[in-house]
Amino acid sequence: MAVKTPFTPDDFVAILSQYNLGTYAHSEAIQRGTVQTNYCLQTTQGKFVFRYYETRSRESVLFESDLLAYLTERHYPCPTQVKNTQGGYVGMYRHKPYIIFEFLDGQPLEHPNAHHWQQLIQKAAELQKLTRNYCSPYIRYRWNYDPDLCHTLARAEATRVNTQSAHEKFMWLARELTALDLPPSLPKGICHCDFHFSNVLFQGEELVALLDFDDANYTFLQFDLVGLIEYWAWADTADMLDVRKARGVVQEYMKHRPLSLAEQQHLYDVYKLSILFDCVWYFSRGDANDFREKRKIQALQSLGRQQFFGEIFHK
Repeated sequence: MAVKTPFTPDDFVAILSQYNLGTYAHSEAIQRGTVQTNYCLQTTQGKFVFRYYETRSRESVLFESDLLAYLTERHYPCPTQVKNTQGGYVGMYRHKPYIIFEFLDGQPLEHPNAHHWQQLIQKAAELQKLTRNYCSPYIRYRWNYDPDLCHTLARAEATRVNTQSAHEKFMWLARELTALDLPPSLPKGICHCDFHFSNVLFQGEELVALLDFDDANYTFLQFDLVGLIEYWAWADTADMLDVRKARGVVQEYMKHRPLSLAEQQHLYDVYKLSILFDCVWYFSRGDANDFREKRKIQALQSLGRQQFFGEIFHK
């Protein structure tokens, strides 16, 4: 069940007293989503979305709110926040933060076609163009994806699970992190980090909004690109990369944000970093001697850095 905290009509009447959105009429829980609590909220002035952050600090939500305001000002297709009577976007209720958004018409897709894919890739590239070197006073309140964070989170998971297999898995991951080549000159900015089609709204054939910036953070600009490659070009039934599909994703992306030579040369490393983060998210899955992320890293290593670079960028 997606709703972790139930809200009554009286709760919403109290919350809406902080807004100029008319009188409460009706609310309905939104079942889609797995982490935060979301409601569709109807008032006498229209329909809105209430998002209650179960797992985020106020500062972390302020990071997201500032980012969404920045993107909205630049006409990027994302949810539009509603200001409260104090002129802010982030409210607090029962010691947890929330935001009210304008309701967006559209539907996520289960079976996107090539045109849908092209639009999603374009919007990923445009997001990275808009947010390169983006600064926010709340950046440090997000998990900003880099090798140090990956190491810290993996160590915590190994300690939590506390089995021989978990400690061996951590040692393997730590060794793989030291093998990454990620020069400080690689450009950073904001990546969405969850470019799944359940987080994208379409009206017919046209993309109208990218949703759920809950995992957005300041990281290597290629991080969303490797996420798109992963989603499109990695076969679920075999631990291997479809290089032809991966090349197609990269070529489409570079129509809108060309990668520098350094970004091309180190896409291999950012890809491996993203797999190592997946190892953290699914740390309890599999045995240390044989688990999905280890097989994927081995598949990339069997391809090799130079061949990966050549196959993706020069074939």
